[in-house]
Amino acid sequence: MKPLRARRRLLSAGLAGVLLLSACAAQGGPAGSAPDGNQPDDAPTAAAPPAPAASGQVTAVATVLQEGDAPPELCLGAIAESYPPQCGGPAITGWDWDAVEAESAHGTTWGMYEVKGSWDGETFGLTEAAAVPAERPAPPEDPRLDPGNAGAIGSEMSEPEAQELQNEVYDHLGGLLGWIENGYVWVTVPYDDGSIQRYADDRYGTDIVAVQSALRDIG
Repeated sequence: MKPLRARRRLLSAGLAGVLLLSACAAQGGPAGSAPDGNQPDDAPTAAAPPAPAASGQVTAVATVLQEGDAPPELCLGAIAESYPPQCGGPAITGWDWDAVEAESAHGTTWGMYEVKGSWDGETFGLTEAAAVPAERPAPPEDPRLDPGNAGAIGSEMSEPEAQELQNEVYDHLGGLLGWIENGYVWVTVPYDDGSIQRYADDRYGTDIVAVQSALRDIG
């Protein structure tokens, strides 16, 4: 299904009510607000999404790209099919272009590699020599793509509301990719050990958001 990527930020009235109730429930407070529509000064602030670090090594097949003197980045999301390509992602440390085959044009150097290393919640640290994969592996099967496991989007909100929710989830969780499929708002994040999915369930409700991790645990 084609991703829904409109970048509108204002929620419709119906969806705003859903999100307000979810946020209040997550905070443990009543579903209400101050008479003037503003939260009181001592109102609790909703917790930010977690940014978990990996306890062991992680891996991915992805493009590494460096523009000029900027640090190299591990492109775990979408890549613009230009020449040179354009993409972005977390910084990757320990990278050595002399140790791999790469392509360069107009001040940009890039290539696709299988990488293994550490993840501290923000930065990928290369711990083994990168290799050029024979082919890009297929993504792991997700049972939430089974029509028999459809999410609640189609039954609980209209398509415009779902689009707005997809935009809000993508922005709030710092998504690399985002789309709607089989009744779920899907979002790919750099790494999830399950804590981001639990956060999304608490904030938006179960069977609404499906979080996928671009980096996979080894072993």
